[in-house]
Amino acid sequence: MAGITSSLSMLLLLSFASILLIGRSTSQKDRKAYIVYMGNKRDEVSTSSLYTSMLQDVIGSHIGPISLLYSYKRSFHGFVVELTEQEAQKMAGMDGVVSVFPNQKKELHTTRSWDFLGLPIPKQVDGKTIESNIIIGVFDSGIWPESDSFNDKGFGPPPSKWKGKCQASTNFTCNNKIIGARYYRGNKLFEKEDIQSPRDSDGHGTHVASIAAGNLVNMASVQGLGLGTARGGFPSARIAVYKVCFGGCYDADILAAFDDAIADGVDIISVSLGGSAKSYFTDVVAIGAFHAMRNGILTSTSIGNGGPNLGTISNFSPWSLSVAASTIDRKFYTEVRLGNNKIYEGISINTFDLKNKTYPIIYGGDAPNKKANVDSSISRYCDDDTLDKKLVKGKIVLCDVETEGTGQLSAGAVGTVMQGRRPSSASFAFPLPAAYVSLEDGGNVYSYMNSTRSPTATILKTNERKDPYAPYVAEFSSRGPNPASHNILKPDLAAPGVEIVAAWSPISPISDVSSDKRAFSYNIISGTSMSCPHGSGAAAYIKSLHPTWSPAAIKSALMTTAVPMSPEESSGAEFAYGAGNINPHKSANPGLIYDIDALDYIAFLCGQGYSTKLLQAVTGDSSSCTKGTNGKVFDLNYPSFALSTSSSNSISHVFNRTVTNVGTSTSTYKAKVSAPPGLSIKVNPSVLSFTCLGQKLSFTLTIEGTIDRQIVSASLIWDDVTFQVRSPIVVYAF
Repeated sequence: MAGITSSLSMLLLLSFASILLIGRSTSQKDRKAYIVYMGNKRDEVSTSSLYTSMLQDVIGSHIGPISLLYSYKRSFHGFVVELTEQEAQKMAGMDGVVSVFPNQKKELHTTRSWDFLGLPIPKQVDGKTIESNIIIGVFDSGIWPESDSFNDKGFGPPPSKWKGKCQASTNFTCNNKIIGARYYRGNKLFEKEDIQSPRDSDGHGTHVASIAAGNLVNMASVQGLGLGTARGGFPSARIAVYKVCFGGCYDADILAAFDDAIADGVDIISVSLGGSAKSYFTDVVAIGAFHAMRNGILTSTSIGNGGPNLGTISNFSPWSLSVAASTIDRKFYTEVRLGNNKIYEGISINTFDLKNKTYPIIYGGDAPNKKANVDSSISRYCDDDTLDKKLVKGKIVLCDVETEGTGQLSAGAVGTVMQGRRPSSASFAFPLPAAYVSLEDGGNVYSYMNSTRSPTATILKTNERKDPYAPYVAEFSSRGPNPASHNILKPDLAAPGVEIVAAWSPISPISDVSSDKRAFSYNIISGTSMSCPHGSGAAAYIKSLHPTWSPAAIKSALMTTAVPMSPEESSGAEFAYGAGNINPHKSANPGLIYDIDALDYIAFLCGQGYSTKLLQAVTGDSSSCTKGTNGKVFDLNYPSFALSTSSSNSISHVFNRTVTNVGTSTSTYKAKVSAPPGLSIKVNPSVLSFTCLGQKLSFTLTIEGTIDRQIVSASLIWDDVTFQVRSPIVVYAF
């Protein structure tokens, strides 16, 4: 009888389990990965049991830790799991949950640049022994460890503070330069070409790591282009690699990298990627950077390549460094010579040598692929499969827009001339000889083609020359204002991000086209991805000189010493370049700093409308929003001033700031204000007298008047003759 009862119970249990499984399977198609962010780490909580309990409450079935894609527990609190939209909403309402948001995919956004910025070669890399305790964590597509930029000759063992690890494999090992390396893919979905190790098959991660901390490499170039000594901003820094990008970069993987990097002991985090989040605690970079800040780590970020329109910025949290892309005084040009010996100047990174041989040139609109039902209105753009191979093979093709070059290459073209270039366009590599010319010059080429029966042309190898107008902000660089806090100026500053020579993965084509078989150890690319590691390298340099400075102090030093830029040359004014172009050498000794600690950011978030309950979950402590801590956004001790207003309203606003003396022990600073007509800007007191290092003095800045255009620029400089501590002021209607 006992056996019969036992069997019946077992059948009932199996039936119940089947119901649960059916329920799970029927809704599985509606599930997608969500990040459940729960704020700061709590040592007293058993995370696995807590997460399991929460999932059981939400999903209504027995579910264990194995169901989690990620569990964050080293530096903060949270997990990643597949949920339906309704389950995600229910999860968001549970105690201790700060935010729940989908696991979205983000995208990846130097021989001359550091010399152009005036940063001398650090003395510690001149001798035989190199020692540095500064560790830069690079979140990107991995690294090519065999590059000369990452040779560990002269480096001692990793610093004792390092708690990270190297995910070594048969094809990857670390050394005393690359002291740690991890890779992340929570969903376990790999493409055939993906390398499941920290090795970089893309080139992007290798490039940015070498900009930040690459060794000195003499005679580095891309087949002679950009020839010089390649180096990072702080060559003696160690590198910790966090490979979060396999084609794209998923939020869950980025957050896992932050969880590890903070606990591993890095000093600076460099993040050259971004997405479209518009609030702080649904953006994994802002979340990770917040916890990094609380642990004394500055996060340097790219702002995106969505310019030149306003409001396109990504990575805008006040506790991170947001870096725009500027030019350096070197420009690459590629000439097109026609059969009538007329020469037109375009741009590209062209390493192909046609040896001055001329080829027939044809207009893409005259070579439509009729077999694919393509007409001239489509073929003129030269996209894939739109060109007639019989008409194009062995010829140079004139196209009406810039393309990757794959359509021309697959059709058998020997080269391509593309039209539409603007003066501020950046040069890129293509998988065949190519030049990108202006519309005017493209029209001249087209006119020549119609003036003769047998038009010919050739494309010369790229040359370089000095750009006398540099620096100015690249057209592609995204612009502010800050979408989450209109009165916090973003970006913070600009740094070189146009046509930067740096290390590369030799298995990755320099044109990013798989059929391009050129294998180079260095490449020339552009993007805010390149400007970000300039910020990271400069921050590491400051950190090595001032190891006790907070992330905000380092950022303040970089911003207040930046070289002012012109709104006439960079559309968007301060929303293009922030405080100006980075000046790493001067930033090492800024005179005064605007410091901010974690409590100041909490007061700022209170002023932003975040609740005590949410902030306690974020911080893991007893932080609360009271009248005393409910700080106005304007009073966050930021090194810049931004005021959003209506153009029709009269302005009257007061900012409160405090500066700390880090220059000379006895000093007197006088306020110098530059203000346009229509605005009155007053500083009280207008003189600050310091009697010792570390002394803090406060002042108010009052803005009154009206504005007659969308963006009005001004500035405040604290000057003691030795130091000039500059803050941009922007009043705008948006």
